[in-house]
Amino acid sequence: MKNLAINDSNILEPQDWTFPIPIAYGPGRINEIGSICDSLNIKNPLIVTDKNSKERSFIECLMKLLNQANIKADVFAGISPNPRDDEISNGSMTYKSGGHDAVIAIGGGSAMDGAKAIGLTANNDIPLWDFEWEKEPAIIGKENRFPKLICIPTTAGTGAETEGTAMVTDVEKGMKFCICHPELKPSMAILDPELTLGLPQSLTAWTGADAMIHSIEAYCVPSFHPLCDGAALQSLSLISKNLVLAVEEPNNLHARGGMLVASCLGGIAFLKGLGLVHAISHMIGAEFDTHHGLTNAIVLPVITRFNFPGLEAKVERMSSAMQYKDGSVDSFISNIDGILDRIEIPNNLEEIGVPMDCVERISEKAMKDSAFATNPRIASLEEMNRLVSKSIKHAR
Repeated sequence: MKNLAINDSNILEPQDWTFPIPIAYGPGRINEIGSICDSLNIKNPLIVTDKNSKERSFIECLMKLLNQANIKADVFAGISPNPRDDEISNGSMTYKSGGHDAVIAIGGGSAMDGAKAIGLTANNDIPLWDFEWEKEPAIIGKENRFPKLICIPTTAGTGAETEGTAMVTDVEKGMKFCICHPELKPSMAILDPELTLGLPQSLTAWTGADAMIHSIEAYCVPSFHPLCDGAALQSLSLISKNLVLAVEEPNNLHARGGMLVASCLGGIAFLKGLGLVHAISHMIGAEFDTHHGLTNAIVLPVITRFNFPGLEAKVERMSSAMQYKDGSVDSFISNIDGILDRIEIPNNLEEIGVPMDCVERISEKAMKDSAFATNPRIASLEEMNRLVSKSIKHAR
């Protein structure tokens, strides 16, 4: 089997990429935030982060760098691990009352999603849910253009830094929905692996597993999209070499860099779509406020066993990218399970507080998720009930 491994020997050298948006990659690139803001004519940004990151050193570092560049900024840290519509409303009001002219998202996936959702509503009076994925995009004129957006991920998992889509919880419905607008795109992403060095071991594992799942699910989506497929395979190549290393050697900057690039590639890959892992995880997170990456990682083994029979050619390609000698479905599933064991992912959702009495409710909600429609195998409600039940009781 041909080896598709990516050459990552230059992973710590600064790089400037232009696809799919401008990306500044490399250790220490956060130090360029002042000149980046100046080039984008940003004078008074609102920094958006999650509640758990407000006191993290990267917030202090960012504020200091902006202050040195004579750029005024405020921090909004009212975003939950699963961003809520009421939090987005509060963030939008903070943006307007502060006279801000841009949004800087810094943190994990929740910070990215929260910042993008705030950006969608900051310069207009359009209701948040009018930006829901399946609705006709609202008309945005010159007088209410979206604010400029800079994304700075501090975890290597979500891959949310290059696109304008966001997952937000509708509190009233207890469901997550994808919101977006074709005119909202990040103006710049800063990928600085040094910002991920302080990430706890558990979060390194959970977010890293999330990146892996993005690439696996996206690659298995049946539509023809070679750009996304290429990104998915290169992401898996980097993950196979760096995920366990980043968890077990948290100060290994090479591994951190490899995972940050892999995460970004995974985010590009899932423009093609996702699958049942995310469909289920989105609704579990909306109802029980579980960590998205951890929930995904627990559910993954159940869905690989459901999806992979019939996808032998794709599984072989993924196996090659991840440097596995045996490209069979059984072997690939075993290898992925082995990674989850190595990074200490729990064996079932029950261990993180998800009860059995939610099965039918979660199944029905998941079937309405945008990721359900792009799964390579159509699942009935009965099958969904079975998959959710297995995830809760014995996922692997």
